[in-house]
Amino acid sequence: MRAEVDGHSMVPALQAGDRVVVVRGLAPRAGDVVAVPDPRRPSRLLVKRVRSVGADAGLELAGDNAQASTDSRAFGAVASSEVVGRVVWRYWPPHRRGPLARSSALVVR
Repeated sequence: MRAEVDGHSMVPALQAGDRVVVVRGLAPRAGDVVAVPDPRRPSRLLVKRVRSVGADAGLELAGDNAQASTDSRAFGAVASSEVVGRVVWRYWPPHRRGPLARSSALVVR
């Protein structure tokens, strides 16, 4: 599946207008970027980084740009079953094309 980033919550990893490939069926791991339905507007997808994976508590999600992000701090943990897929590749714009790296910067251990 493909998606377009809207907003600045994932800067610098993703910027508004970036187009990405979301792969379904990959288990989310801490540090991955995932797409999930917005708990406030389920018809809209959010792209956030997995900060922690809890067996019972679900996934804690965070934007790389915390000041511009509405994430688990606002809506709580998200069940793993809610994850639409893992964001694995940016294909637009061409000069930023490439795989999306996992990050340990926001990961809670």
